[in-house]
Amino acid sequence: MESTKEWFVYMIETSCGKFYTGITTDLDRRFTEHNDVFEGRGNKGAKFFRGHHPAKIIHSETYNSRSEASKREYQIKAMTKRDKTHLLNSMTKHN
Repeated sequence: MESTKEWFVYMIETSCGKFYTGITTDLDRRFTEHNDVFEGRGNKGAKFFRGHHPAKIIHSETYNSRSEASKREYQIKAMTKRDKTHLLNSMTKHN
């Protein structure tokens, strides 16, 4: 049985403009882990950040289960950068 904690799908923009998408239960902790990988201080963040500096979290969505979050993560990762930019722009207009 899955727990009732919230899961987040998030997108990080790197300092060179690349996007990274992942899931977590704690956005702040996960962003710190990615930064630690970039700075050579840890290995809990994604390998992607060994060569890309995570600048900021640019998007997040909340889900009730890991399964829902994983499905959305898969959808976003399958998008082109143009589609991801469109998603970000459409979310900005609604907030």
